[in-house]
Amino acid sequence: MAKLPIIVASGGINTAGRTSHRHAHNRLVFDSLDQTKRKETARALKVMMDAEDVDEVLDGTLIRKIEGTHFDPLAIPANHRFRVEDVHGVVNLTPDGFATSRATDALRGLSSGDMIYVASEREFDVSVAGQLPSGFDPGALYTSRNHPRGLQMSIYAMSDALADLGLDWDQLTADVSPDAISVYVSSSMGQLDEAATGGMLTAALRGERVLAKNCPLGFAGMPGDFLNAYVLKSFGQTGPALGACATFLYNLQRGVDDIRSGRARIAVVGASEAPILPSLMDGYVAMGALATDKELRALQGIDADGSVDYRSACRPFGNNCGFVMAESAQILVLMDDELALEQGAPVLGAVPFVSVHADGAKKSIPGPGPGNYLTMARAAQAARDIIGDTVFRSQGLVMAHGTGTPQNRTTESAIMSTVAKAMAVSNWRVSAIKSHTGHSLGAAGGDQFSALLGVWDSGWIPGIGTIEEVAEDVETDRLSFLLDNAPTDQCAYSLINSKGFGGNNATATVMSPAVSHSLLKGLHGGRALDAWQARFEATQKRRQDIEDSRLSGDWQPLYRFNDGVLDDNDIVAEVGKLRMGDIEISTNNRLMPPDWLLET
Repeated sequence: MAKLPIIVASGGINTAGRTSHRHAHNRLVFDSLDQTKRKETARALKVMMDAEDVDEVLDGTLIRKIEGTHFDPLAIPANHRFRVEDVHGVVNLTPDGFATSRATDALRGLSSGDMIYVASEREFDVSVAGQLPSGFDPGALYTSRNHPRGLQMSIYAMSDALADLGLDWDQLTADVSPDAISVYVSSSMGQLDEAATGGMLTAALRGERVLAKNCPLGFAGMPGDFLNAYVLKSFGQTGPALGACATFLYNLQRGVDDIRSGRARIAVVGASEAPILPSLMDGYVAMGALATDKELRALQGIDADGSVDYRSACRPFGNNCGFVMAESAQILVLMDDELALEQGAPVLGAVPFVSVHADGAKKSIPGPGPGNYLTMARAAQAARDIIGDTVFRSQGLVMAHGTGTPQNRTTESAIMSTVAKAMAVSNWRVSAIKSHTGHSLGAAGGDQFSALLGVWDSGWIPGIGTIEEVAEDVETDRLSFLLDNAPTDQCAYSLINSKGFGGNNATATVMSPAVSHSLLKGLHGGRALDAWQARFEATQKRRQDIEDSRLSGDWQPLYRFNDGVLDDNDIVAEVGKLRMGDIEISTNNRLMPPDWLLET
């Protein structure tokens, strides 16, 4: 029988704060929380941001004007190109700071028609982004050694997930085979800042040398590689997926499939993206995908000298002009149902199915296509197969991709409406959290997941909040777009939807904690669930002890550089197994039954 993938931990960092203990979600619905939860969330953010009061916390989170820690939108470094004309003879220039005669000779030899480039600055088209909380620097929490920001965020997100889990990782992994752990964590675009690919591609143009770390640290799979090497010490399966804006759900599908099939007992899945860079954002501006200051002024009826309301820049399913770029790193830890019960792990929900499909023939690579109809329909069918018609039709929630672009609002709403009608759903509630967090590209599905787990914890669904009504061209039949925060009421399942450039579509079926407990009871019986509850009480105490230490400022991410490194002398190979230090892994692949053996 297929195993049930249980969500046992969720960690990360985005513009709403840290994911563990559902703090990031609580920032999204802050105004709807009771006083106790408000204080808990505000305190967690104060510690992260080194902030003094609640107003500072609220102002320094969620979508806002780009801060100088990223770049100054009014002064982006640029080169102006000039053509040399009407020069008689040799141009005599005396450059400062050139170390070689070759560079000096090149400048002295300018003649008519040559190009010269002069360093300058320009005003950027976009001044808004979904940045990490003001004052928070993930690289300052450990020996980051000039790591790219996306990798710094990955280290933080993984440590946050382990804190949310509440179990000792080394003790946990000692109880399972080392090859029964999968790690699928990546970035859709790679690390593009100056510490990685960005530095490699621009060093020569800046008169600098490429560093040895620039190339390897830029690989899109490096977030997972970093976690394997420096946090988890994992020998298990790896090889994350890339699916543009659906990358998180692509990795989730790999982890879910590993657990369902028995290839893994633990799966770590996620994505990390740090795209708030002028060079990267220029590409999305050229595509017409980002909300520019000029378009926002026109949308908000503000003249050229007026101030833009950056808080309402992202407007999913309303009259809008583009998405808002954001940064985020999000990690989920999954276990098979039996292991989760044995370990007394948290049961935050279950992911029985993730559907991934391409668009087929396309006229435009960035344009949407029909593949998302298939992923939505299959994910919805999976939910109905598990919980039955009655509950399926009345207790669902869709965490929409909801980017804030005109094209998304029409296509995604049409898809949701079509599937709802086909499956006799009368009123699917729809939430679109990018209105608060922005679009973190490959990590966006993780942001939606973080918010969903908070829905079941807090009892509040985040409303869109930045629009007063949906646009006229949005399909609303069988759909209820939540414009304001709404009480959860009964919510047995959710569909998390992602649509990516190039025809990368994914939809995940997620069961609530209550449904997950019912499934576990049906699979293992009431006694097993009671035994789990006793073990979980100890786990919950450890989780709270870790949380208390974090709130007092006594915490740092787990980062284990040069810790437990093995060499050739530590490896012993035998028939059917391999010893690596104190670890033993079977090499029996069991490709064929014994009676297929061919004797020669």
